[in-house]
Amino acid sequence: MIDTVAWVRIEDGRILCARPRGKDVFYIPGGKREGAESDLATLLREIEEELTVALDPASVAHVGTYEAPLGPGAPDAAVVRMACYTADYRGELTPSSEIAEVAWFCYADRAAVPPVDQLLFDDLRAAGSLA
Repeated sequence: MIDTVAWVRIEDGRILCARPRGKDVFYIPGGKREGAESDLATLLREIEEELTVALDPASVAHVGTYEAPLGPGAPDAAVVRMACYTADYRGELTPSSEIAEVAWFCYADRAAVPPVDQLLFDDLRAAGSLA
């Protein structure tokens, strides 16, 4: 089980996605917890590391938790769990050195993200949040 936490940022019906350097796939921003780190601590650290903004801890709200196989080319048993949260932020969204680019995706871009992210896309579309 690969345990991750992700930041769901939607603006104008599009969701923020990031492509790490050296990868050809976009992901919902976030990452893996370190040790016994809480979801909140992981979220705050990962988003600051990836996008150089500070999330407001008081505004963090759980959106959902999703599980899916890692995807093509991964071991059959590899499963990703992604706990998703919304939050307000301070600063300017700027990719850090570990992020090659950011993009705003709509539902039509669903195929460009991993299976676990696709589950989030489906729920956001059903809720009317994702164009």
